[in-house]
Amino acid sequence: MKKAKVTIQDIADALGISRNTASKALNGAESIPPETREKVINKAVELKYKQFSYLEAAGSASENQGNIALLTSNLPNSSHFGSQLLSGLEKRISTEGYTLSIYFVRENDINSMTLPGNFEPANVDGIICIEMFSKEYSGLVTELGIPTIFIDCASDIIYPELKADLMLMENEHSVSSMTRKLMDQGVQSFGFVGDYNHCRSFNERWIGFNRALSAAGIPLNPELCIVGQDRDYMLEADWMDQQLDALDEWPSAFICANDFIAIRVMKSLKNRGIKVPEQVAVCGFDDASESRIIEPHLTTVHIYSGHMGIVSAEMLLSRIKDPAKPYQVTHVATDVVFRDSTPALS
Repeated sequence: MKKAKVTIQDIADALGISRNTASKALNGAESIPPETREKVINKAVELKYKQFSYLEAAGSASENQGNIALLTSNLPNSSHFGSQLLSGLEKRISTEGYTLSIYFVRENDINSMTLPGNFEPANVDGIICIEMFSKEYSGLVTELGIPTIFIDCASDIIYPELKADLMLMENEHSVSSMTRKLMDQGVQSFGFVGDYNHCRSFNERWIGFNRALSAAGIPLNPELCIVGQDRDYMLEADWMDQQLDALDEWPSAFICANDFIAIRVMKSLKNRGIKVPEQVAVCGFDDASESRIIEPHLTTVHIYSGHMGIVSAEMLLSRIKDPAKPYQVTHVATDVVFRDSTPALS
């Protein structure tokens, strides 16, 4: 008999919580406490629910297998590029006899500069860091002397200081190219939305945005940009509304650091009766599934997530075999995808 698929209700029942709470936890809702979300995700891993079916719970590696640890402060959900990245990564390392264990790094761990309580460095052959954007905590991890790869990193890290390999998607050129194309379509004023100090990828997108303006002889106008700390954006539901209201004028186009920020911008504009793209064009980055659902469909940048996972795995496996080789910084190419949230291409 074919085994029944695990459902969100199964996860909820196993934990004694409501289906709604379990669903929100798996989708990264900010209203769910981190402790609850961690329990839900670990149960999803244990029960092999959908996108978590390829991951094994922390500490489950057998004695005959190597163990690679995933350190994360925010495990990507199904709509995040990281879900496909992790799938590609896990499949690649499993061919070499390694299993993947998940360890959640909480804010208290970062503030106190301590490793997760269940993390045993002696049992780990390699480390993958995702959504780990503290320069100081990154140093704590690399000082363990375990082969490590970061998938994105803190914006203020200078590469030679990292003492680990680094995987990034191509950010700068794609945003610069997208911005220049809008210029070719007659767009004359631009604003950037997103905390460019959040992570290296956001910072590179900010650099690409500025490079396009400079090449066209258009001065950067900070009054058209929304670059406050994204912590505020995540915690306050009406934060984007407040930021738009605070602008004396709006640009002809907003270039956003990712799709979720762009979607929030579009919704705020629509609530004010502003037509996208007729009055204000909006661009994102990631090509998340939501970018193809929102109306109008969002112009964005496609990331080859699965391929990034495979390449990341190969870089880490190579580092495990030869820890003394020079560190690498790798960018995987991206593609701009123009949709209806920007003027039609002529």
